[in-house]
Amino acid sequence: MTNMKASRIHGYGGPEVVHYEDVERPSAAPGAVLVHVRAAGVNPADWKIRDGFAKAMFETKFPAILGGDIAGVVEAVGEGVQDWKAGDEIFAMIGLMGGYAEYVLTNPAFLARKPRNLSFEEAAAMPLAALTARLALYDTAGLESSQRILIQAAAGGVGSFAVQLAHHKGAHVIGTASAANLDYLRSIGADETIDYRTTRFEDAVHDVDVVLDLMGGDIQRRSFAVLKPGGILVTTTSPPDQEMAAAAKVRTALVRVKPDGKALAEIGALAEQRALKPEIAAVFPLSESATALEQSKAGHTRGKIVLKMPG
Repeated sequence: MTNMKASRIHGYGGPEVVHYEDVERPSAAPGAVLVHVRAAGVNPADWKIRDGFAKAMFETKFPAILGGDIAGVVEAVGEGVQDWKAGDEIFAMIGLMGGYAEYVLTNPAFLARKPRNLSFEEAAAMPLAALTARLALYDTAGLESSQRILIQAAAGGVGSFAVQLAHHKGAHVIGTASAANLDYLRSIGADETIDYRTTRFEDAVHDVDVVLDLMGGDIQRRSFAVLKPGGILVTTTSPPDQEMAAAAKVRTALVRVKPDGKALAEIGALAEQRALKPEIAAVFPLSESATALEQSKAGHTRGKIVLKMPG
């Protein structure tokens, strides 16, 4: 048996349930691709799964390897795999589990070629967040160049990609963030910025076509007031209040991202054109994944946290 290093949880809880340990390395299997992971992205979904918040959505069998975002090199391909070969540099959202490990066996349809101008750490910061932003803005809201969009929590992982994608589309982009991140938002394409700590966004913004809500709760409820009739509130958090939506004469949508290699390839092309660039908040070694998860859970992170594999 050949082992690898991985970060696993042995039950629901806090940092104490996260263990950096030796586990059996997977082998190539028919129809699958074995990836030598060089970096893994950290997403809020990771600590929510660890804490047990996702129990209602799916059952976690312990011990379990966290992580859905990876970047690395194809180590081997199983029988029947046509589009990939050993040595190919890739990045992928592989689902919600399995990425905090030196090797991952995954579906070839989830993979996209790593942008040549990005490091493995930068590429690992992109998949889930950029796919979510693309799904919300392009596929769900149908954002157009003539429209105005308000992005809540615009400096975070999903928010920062949403700002860039909306700017690339030609829309008028308004983003909320703390004062420390307002210049950053303008540098990636925001036309207007709002310091949420000093200004109530509904006092500063009116008649937008799209709101991207990444916060939920009171922020989501207050967001109805800034939409024009016929507009749409797209959220990644919780189902919007339909009575409020009807009163405001707007539509709503709750989006849940899934692995999508074709869509990720389009995102990779935008990265190579320098229309999209990940912001790295911090890089931790895999052995410090418990600390990385706590930093993610604390919030107020600009961009993404990434884990670097040993070796």
